[in-house]
Amino acid sequence: MATKVLIVDDAAFMRMMIKDILTKNEFEVVAEAADGQQAIELYKEHSPDLVTMDITMPEMDGITSLKEIRKMDADAKVIMCSAMGQQAMVIDAIQAGAKDFIVKPFQAERVLEAINKTLG
Repeated sequence: MATKVLIVDDAAFMRMMIKDILTKNEFEVVAEAADGQQAIELYKEHSPDLVTMDITMPEMDGITSLKEIRKMDADAKVIMCSAMGQQAMVIDAIQAGAKDFIVKPFQAERVLEAINKTLG
């Protein structure tokens, strides 16, 4: 059975890039969210195996959303996505329970490495 993934990013182009990498590698993208609040709702609805979460988004940022998802599901597997130069935020995300992080622009092999490591 395919691994179910929720993609969270405020940029449609970035969601499309990740979705493309995932679908080519047999992952099932069950939903996409454009902000952290939407991510929480979709997580409840779909119970994905994995979430890719942008850090910087309008409405609710990725770290706040990560904390909310982890309150609902302590075993949630979330990989943070960040642009270059957001090291401090990445550290906050890891402390909040993120399993790994990938840096934009995405490189397929790094995305897959992070996902495979996270899924164990």
